[in-house]
Amino acid sequence: MKPVDTGFEGLALYPRFVDEAAQAALVAELVRAFESAPPYRPRMPRTAKPWSIRQTNLGPLGWVSRPGGYSYSSTNDVNGRRWPAIPGALLALWEELAAFPAPPECCLVNLYEHGKARMGLHRDEDEEALEAPVVSLSLGDTCVFRVGGFARGDKSKSFRLSSGDVLVMGGSSRLRLHGVDRVIFGSSRLLPGGGRINLTLRRVNKPA
Repeated sequence: MKPVDTGFEGLALYPRFVDEAAQAALVAELVRAFESAPPYRPRMPRTAKPWSIRQTNLGPLGWVSRPGGYSYSSTNDVNGRRWPAIPGALLALWEELAAFPAPPECCLVNLYEHGKARMGLHRDEDEEALEAPVVSLSLGDTCVFRVGGFARGDKSKSFRLSSGDVLVMGGSSRLRLHGVDRVIFGSSRLLPGGGRINLTLRRVNKPA
C-alpha cells in the first residue's frame, strides 16, 4: 500500500493499514498488558498539572514525565515493574514501515477517554536515535490530528486519523510539532466504552 500525500515530506499516512480483526486482537493484547502496567495520568514537569489523557508503555524502555522533565525508564514509576513486551504485531508493523535497521525500544500508549482529552503541539525529541522514525497506530475513535512546522509560530494543518491508520513521522518531518486537537467520540465501536488509543513506536538508542 502506498501512503497518501500529507503535504509534508517524510510524513507518511497509511489509511486503514491494520484491518479490523488485527485491531481487535491488538486491543485484547493491550488489555492483558494493562494488568501489569495500568495506564495512569502523568503530571507535567514543574507545574505538576495532570494530563488530560492516561498513559502506559510497552517494551524495554518507557517514556515518562517526571518533575525534572521527560525521559525514558526501564521501569514503571507507578509500581516499579518492568514494562510488558511490545506485541509481535507491532514489531512486524515497524519492520514493514520504519525502514530502520534496529527494532523499536518503546511503545508509548496514550488513552483518550473523555471529551476534553487532547494533546497540545509538541515534538518527540527525547530519543538519541532521531534518524529513526516514529511509527504511530490509531485504534478506536477518530481524532483530529494537527501538524505544524518546527517553531510555535509556523503554520499548521489538520487531518483525521481513524482506527487502523498508521502514520510514520521520519526524515525531514521527524521533529515537526504535532498534536491532537480533539477526539470524535462515538466514531468507532472498537473499544469498549469508546475512546481512542494511540500507539507510538520509537527507537530510543542508536544501534550499536
